Amino acid sequence: MPGENLSRDEARERAALLSVDGYDVSLDLRSAVGDQVGDGPRTFRSVTTIRFRCNEPGATSFADLIAPSVTAVSLNGRDLDPGAVFDGSRIALEDLAADNELVVDAQCAYSRTGEGMHRFVDPEDGEVYLYTQYEPADSRRVFANFEQPDLKAPFRFEVRAPQGWVVWSNGVGAESDGVWRFAETKPISTYITCVVAGPYHYVTDSYERVFEDGTRLEIPLGALCRKGLAPHFDSDDVFLVTKQGLDFFHDHFDYPYPFGKYDQAFVPEYNLGAMENPGLVTFREEFIFRGKVTQASYEGRANVILHEMAHMWFGDLVTMVWWDDLWLKESFADFMGTFANVGATRFKDAWITFANRRKAWAYRADQLPSTHPITADIRDLQDAKLNFDGITYAKGASVLKQLVAYVGQDAFLEGARRYFKRHAYGNTRLDDLLSVLEETSGRDMGAWARSWLQTAGVNSLTPQVLLSAEGRVDELAVVQEAAESHPELRPHRVAVGLYRRTPEGALERYARAEVDVDGPRTVVAELAGAEAPELVLVNDDDLTYCKTRFDAGSLETLKSGLGDLTDPLARALCWSTLWNMTRDALLPAREFIDIVLRFARRESDIGVLQMLHAWAESAVVHYAAPEWRERGAGLLAEGAERELLAAGPGSEQQLAWARFFARTAESRTGLDLLQGLLDGTATIDGLEVDQELRWAFLQPLTVGGLADEKALAAELARDDTASGKRHQVRCLAARPSEAVKAQAWAQVVESDALSNALAEATISGFNQPSQRHLLEPYTEKYFAVIERVWQDRSIQIAMNTVSGLFPSLQDPRRTLDAADAWLAAHEDAAPALRRLVLEGRDDLARALRGQECDAQAVNHG
Repeated sequence: MPGENLSRDEARERAALLSVDGYDVSLDLRSAVGDQVGDGPRTFRSVTTIRFRCNEPGATSFADLIAPSVTAVSLNGRDLDPGAVFDGSRIALEDLAADNELVVDAQCAYSRTGEGMHRFVDPEDGEVYLYTQYEPADSRRVFANFEQPDLKAPFRFEVRAPQGWVVWSNGVGAESDGVWRFAETKPISTYITCVVAGPYHYVTDSYERVFEDGTRLEIPLGALCRKGLAPHFDSDDVFLVTKQGLDFFHDHFDYPYPFGKYDQAFVPEYNLGAMENPGLVTFREEFIFRGKVTQASYEGRANVILHEMAHMWFGDLVTMVWWDDLWLKESFADFMGTFANVGATRFKDAWITFANRRKAWAYRADQLPSTHPITADIRDLQDAKLNFDGITYAKGASVLKQLVAYVGQDAFLEGARRYFKRHAYGNTRLDDLLSVLEETSGRDMGAWARSWLQTAGVNSLTPQVLLSAEGRVDELAVVQEAAESHPELRPHRVAVGLYRRTPEGALERYARAEVDVDGPRTVVAELAGAEAPELVLVNDDDLTYCKTRFDAGSLETLKSGLGDLTDPLARALCWSTLWNMTRDALLPAREFIDIVLRFARRESDIGVLQMLHAWAESAVVHYAAPEWRERGAGLLAEGAERELLAAGPGSEQQLAWARFFARTAESRTGLDLLQGLLDGTATIDGLEVDQELRWAFLQPLTVGGLADEKALAAELARDDTASGKRHQVRCLAARPSEAVKAQAWAQVVESDALSNALAEATISGFNQPSQRHLLEPYTEKYFAVIERVWQDRSIQIAMNTVSGLFPSLQDPRRTLDAADAWLAAHEDAAPALRRLVLEGRDDLARALRGQECDAQAVNHG
């Protein structure tokens, strides 16, 4: 559609011209239920009144709206011809006055893609549920507006809903005569407005705080989910973490929560983890656990709750001018989520998860050809959509963690407090934050920002150890390297730890020194004279953002005794380094898998254990030499079964190994055990096979051809829920047949009938590593259709399809050639589409290098 992809230049021009005083938005959602009228999309009426000023009377601008049709448009009382001024995504506004009132009456479409006003029909009871999701620019699918973050305004919503429904929005609401009217919001950006409506299950609580001056803050709390999930909804824990977070942020931010109430809605078919709509945060409903999960899942949910809460200040109260500075909210929220988890909740080891899981996301993203500085160059909305990535979130948070070490926690938090008070309800750029941090820390933030925020790439730090004849450290240096594509060497504040075995055999730290690494080689003078270490750990305690390497002696120590490391964070950092070495083709995949099989059983942190399972699985699928792949998969399955049977009955470890066994089992013996656990002919002491675990066991049986469509239908009858339907769809697409793959491909590529969640499940089932031969024909088909998919589908669905169906399991060299040919022939394709293809190609080229490294291990061994 013309104009749908708003550019930064257009937004800058419009912001210089217009100021928005307020919105009145009236939505009629009664059409969400009952039979659909007509053949087109199901629609609802949306009437928007916008009051705004123009500082150049007589000028021309535009409002944003994506809708099937517009019934009426009036500007300053003058009726405009919708056919003349509305082009499908923009409403032309000519001859503006100094003070203006725009009224737009439109028919907007309900969504099945998770963008705009999403409509979900619960298969369990036929109930309809609605919610909105906008970031970065989909509120224009629900009401006419000026869709850019720096045109903030107060909003008043009113909603007509089907009888018996409840409606929520950002402000407090009340129903009268079938109309829900909501209190006017503070000035906020369009993308964080929100409406949730339907027969949701709703529970309430409250938060109170008395400040030092005696003023009292009361925040009504609410939490909601579909009725079908109510029996599983542990709202008490959600409220506990919420209250702990509100206490923590009030303690540290010295700015009372500014948005009145605090509802949290867990909604179906959600594309994201969560969204920070002030007063009405939305989450994916998978955070309500239908079966037994490990503490890592509860920690992850708490982290997301706190991440979104941090946004109430970083992002909602103070918002970036444009998406270039998206990091101003996302990096801070990602950092604050873990900072608050450790400081306020029961999850005191959350920094281990951060080091092990979040940083892995950042390291991968920072080595892709699409890597970018944390402060990115966002030309338009498509660029913005793709930059919700590991750089903006996890690398940015890692760099902020280092910034806290650099300026000090007190100076950092005082800078945040001044930032909120100075820019409340406004919009900011990078310099606005740097200036307050310079004030509070006395440091020159410009050089730090240039090194860490305005350059891309990740450095590698490697120890060099020279020993004296007496067996002591003569010199220990840290060597810093950078990739040729991003040669920047950065200042790093690191801790270097020396480890050796105790008489009891434990591997423990006996010396530690902090040092500022700057340049290609830095000597750690403080460690000279120390006894010879068995392990040198650069970036001990995880103070900086870097990839670390091991010297030869340290690597041998870990190969023989990683499980002897007693400190859980040190272990996590060592595991992370070994995985990065595997991805970088410095450690053969089979060696990484061997280390996992020998030492993962001794891992005490359940989140790290589950991450090791994922890495080991990826090592076999992507980095193992093809001729060894089947053997490697068999070793993983055997190891998983062995550890499952040895794990403590009912323990988290038992559950983690059970899920890992289900993902790796391919032999008839392994599949027979899964079948027995499903039908009750086999049992493992303490292992409760709940419904979620049943689906996990059923998928490998389906992939192996031992469970057919009839078996899947029977399981769906047992679990006839929205979650059950997603599992069934995934399993249906995983069946080992050419016809099944062709049908799954057609459902995703040739039709838009599937919702976002079911399309995602179909793609997941389609891609099975053990079915590479069935996927081979789809390499050529993929490159033939992706440009059409990009043009015809919404940005979210197009991204999911292009990324999810990239032929990563097919013949790698053939796929690389096909990707190169497509890129060469489509230099003018949408930059965001080219980025996704480049990323898929780079992952595949990396995998091929890993496979070659693994093959050489055999040749040299």
